[in-house]
Amino acid sequence: VPDCPADAPTLGYEGFADLQQPPLECATCACDPPEASCTLPTDWAAASSSSCPGDEPGTVTTSFAAPDGWDGACTAANAIPADHLCNGEPCVQSLTIAAPSVVTTGACTPRLDVPPPIPKLDPWATRARACLAGAYTACDDATTCAPSAPSGFTTCVFHEGDDADCPEGYAVRHLFFADVIDGRDCTSCGCGDPTGASCTLMASVYRDAACTDLLASSVVSSSVPFCVVTPPGVALGSKSAVIATVEPGRCAPHGGEPVGELRPSAPSTFCCIA
Repeated sequence: VPDCPADAPTLGYEGFADLQQPPLECATCACDPPEASCTLPTDWAAASSSSCPGDEPGTVTTSFAAPDGWDGACTAANAIPADHLCNGEPCVQSLTIAAPSVVTTGACTPRLDVPPPIPKLDPWATRARACLAGAYTACDDATTCAPSAPSGFTTCVFHEGDDADCPEGYAVRHLFFADVIDGRDCTSCGCGDPTGASCTLMASVYRDAACTDLLASSVVSSSVPFCVVTPPGVALGSKSAVIATVEPGRCAPHGGEPVGELRPSAPSTFCCIA
């Protein structure tokens, strides 16, 4: 926009037109993981089959279950003595442990992964400047005459608002605005349902009743039951377990989408000589 000319040195108005809609950059939504817990399985069972998972026809299953509400401490509940027979075969030839259950409690908490950027507003494609003459001369018909507009300028009359009709001789109508209302925003962040939770435990089996004569230890996952082949007829005297890992899973984030638009405000009408 040029500076006011010497014949009209006083700035009378500055405004804008042709409002653009620059994109609003929203912060990225993310979700904190949910709370999750792992419950130890109480369903332990021996099978008279020497292959896993020990469910062949004719296989006899013998409970080696842990007590209800078991916390993993050493227990001799439902111990199976050495060389115990089932239909003439050793009752203990394989051992199956149920998968631990993982429980997700509550929903994920949404958060902004990065702070929202500071918006830089310069949305106008056209800028306008109205300059006032320093002095007016009398015309022959006793009216006031404005000086002729210099090159690059035009002579106009001005009216606040956008509902003014242009008078005769000032047929070129322009609408300019002094301000802009930013009605843009970002949608709130939210989280989907938790998925993908899992856990593992370290399960140990002992020949004696006091968890001192170790038979085997293995990691058991919440994804599938665990089965292991044992020496035929071995004693299952006690067991213990400890939770090794808990993976709470994740929630898919949503939101952080731009909505709304910029709206021009404080209009003024300029009617100019063609």
